[in-house]
Amino acid sequence: MAWGLGAIAGLLALGGIGLWIALQVNSVAVLDTVDRATGGNRAVTRVAQVRLGEAPTHTLSLHRARRTAAPAPVLLFIHGGSWDWGDPKDYGFVARSLAPEGFMVALAGYRLGEAGRYPAMLEDSARAVSWLRENAARFGGDPERIYLAGHSAGAFNVVQVALEPRWLAAEGVPASAIRGVVGMAGPYDFFPFDKDSTRAAFGHAPDPAATQPINHIRPDAPPMLLLTGTEDTTVKPRNTRALAQALAESGVPVEARYYDGLDHSDVLIRLASPWRRQPGVRDDILGFLARREQASVPVQGENR
Repeated sequence: MAWGLGAIAGLLALGGIGLWIALQVNSVAVLDTVDRATGGNRAVTRVAQVRLGEAPTHTLSLHRARRTAAPAPVLLFIHGGSWDWGDPKDYGFVARSLAPEGFMVALAGYRLGEAGRYPAMLEDSARAVSWLRENAARFGGDPERIYLAGHSAGAFNVVQVALEPRWLAAEGVPASAIRGVVGMAGPYDFFPFDKDSTRAAFGHAPDPAATQPINHIRPDAPPMLLLTGTEDTTVKPRNTRALAQALAESGVPVEARYYDGLDHSDVLIRLASPWRRQPGVRDDILGFLARREQASVPVQGENR
């Protein structure tokens, strides 16, 4: 029997509803599965897996595509989860999305919950950068071309580490080691703490204002790309707007992108198959990274 367009549309809608429900229950793991099922592995392999600390999630995995030329620029991605949940092993879709474009992609985690309260998440993020500086070259990466990216709480981690030099300094890494930062739907100006998640992670800090990226702007900060959806009710777009303005006023190269109709999760979902084919988030990230790379060291890659 031939299916009418209306019936097909209805089935697609039901499938979308089912996926939406699954994403709410086990969001990132489901997204990773969908990406692998619809997009394959894109010739991306894991070349290293290390534990950076005792916490189960304090790990780092390193991924590259077979076609990636060496030495390759290194992109460290740090996940979100309100500093209370999340596991880097569920973010393989980020590596499969970006590694084929010429990058070595590192997926790193950090201590969570009580053990991960401020400043633990920053110490752990800086430790990941330090490991890459010391080891990326062994796997074909260029330790002099490190970029940071993160979503939600992970965006806070990478932006704060890039802006407040003491976390990298404690690991023996110069602030100049970071070539650029991509913050996706990140909280950068959220004091006073009005959510359970922020009170749990930062409420004990003796100087709450010092926990805020907005208060650590410096003229020599690395260039940044800040992305957010206009319908984000989890981390309000004003965070991106405020940080972008403060960076620009201090002379820091900054680009801000506001995606009409996208919410907090949508910005991340756009890195996964099949959504990565949609124009916007992924193209903007790759464009920013390409602009930060020297013309003499082009990013080799393949199209979507």
